[in-house]
Amino acid sequence: MNQCPTAAILTPKRPKAALSPVLKTYAEARVPRYTSYPTAPHFTAVDGAGHYAQWLADIPEGTPLSLYLHIPFCHQLCWYCGCHTSITQDTNRISAYADLLQREIDLKAKAMDNGRPHGRKPGPVHHIHFGGGSPNALSATDLRAIMARLRQRFQLAQDAEIAIELDPRKLSESFMNALGDTGITRASLGVQDLNPIIQKRINREQPFSAVRHAMRGLRHRGIEKINLDLMYGLPGQRVPHVLRTIEKALTLHPDRLAVFGYAHVPWFKKHQKLVESDARSASLPDTLERLDQAEAARQAITAAGYVEIGMDHYAKPSDPMTVAWQAGHRQRNFQGFTTDGADTLIGFGASAISSLPRGYAQNHPHLAPYRSAVMNGEAPITRECPLTAEDKLRRQVISDIMCEKVIDLGGLCRQHGYDARHFDTLIPALQKLADDGLILHSDGFLTLTHAGRRFSRSVAAVFDAYLHTGDTTTKHSQAS
Repeated sequence: MNQCPTAAILTPKRPKAALSPVLKTYAEARVPRYTSYPTAPHFTAVDGAGHYAQWLADIPEGTPLSLYLHIPFCHQLCWYCGCHTSITQDTNRISAYADLLQREIDLKAKAMDNGRPHGRKPGPVHHIHFGGGSPNALSATDLRAIMARLRQRFQLAQDAEIAIELDPRKLSESFMNALGDTGITRASLGVQDLNPIIQKRINREQPFSAVRHAMRGLRHRGIEKINLDLMYGLPGQRVPHVLRTIEKALTLHPDRLAVFGYAHVPWFKKHQKLVESDARSASLPDTLERLDQAEAARQAITAAGYVEIGMDHYAKPSDPMTVAWQAGHRQRNFQGFTTDGADTLIGFGASAISSLPRGYAQNHPHLAPYRSAVMNGEAPITRECPLTAEDKLRRQVISDIMCEKVIDLGGLCRQHGYDARHFDTLIPALQKLADDGLILHSDGFLTLTHAGRRFSRSVAAVFDAYLHTGDTTTKHSQAS
């Protein structure tokens, strides 16, 4: 990997986000991140498991699968957090949850037995992802038990990627041993920002030495594929903070970096009000400052030899993500941009979402009803979203936009059984996007411009038939 010279990082040509009023409007718009379509605010409540058991039973034998396991625990609350998590130091409570996860794995694997020869496991499973919260809130024993149950109930592909999100501050030697022993192949470390002042403002004090120690420990145990998650737009954060964090991160030679914009939604995540009320805090960066930070990050990371993947991911040239992206095999799911091409994802744990051929289904986010359903031998579903043919068409268009593909709208319409002119009613909206410089649109083909790639969420929103159904726009974060 080409390493960006230190001087080039510390004294870059400062990017200027001098946007026109029109583009500033797009930057300030509140739109979904489109890791699914329809998006979660449009799922509907169900009584019991809804259609989920039948949806599982209808999955054909041999269907490639992905599995997601949600660990909703952290030892300390980070004020910027937008995830579903619970703060606890109670190891017994966490171990009891690990037991529930294993029961849920049994339940859902059994529900997929329909039509399979006796003893045949569902799968193959090509991707497993542990998210949170902080999955390393689990004990090493719990992680080993969960992985053993997954291998017992599902057919894991020989080359399956097994990824896990980790908090470097709480990463013990015993847990790293368990990661190596259970076949974890990729780890994502939460870094956010390495400036102590910024860390105090978000209640996440994490020295660089902890990140470095974690990466060395993981690599020592054979886990070579490591991602670092960074953030911009944090309270008091400025371009030099972002660049200094990137400079330090690059010395660790991660395989991938993600640079996410902080989503300040205190009406949705009430603890984020602590960011505003804390006496040590500074103001949140404005729209132009956020764009400056994102552009500075892009310049520094690509100068170091990484390839830009979508709106917020970067990977080494040899990384499977880069290879797939450049070959046009671009995918996006609940974890963001991915090499996972499976159409069927099964979620386990509180709040986890399953994406099945016939629709989405979300588990109870609260532990009490989740526990009750699992202990009663029921899928712990609280909301679902059956997919119509129209949904599937729009989902593909939106996904292709987010993955920066050249989109043949007429061809996609015909592929999904619709007239090639099905989206003609959107021509005025598409023309406005073209006039504003976000897309090129001609003869039914749509391509994002450079500005359009920055605001791909706003382009995708034109095809979202649910976006303005009810008051849902306040649930989404700013596009910049």
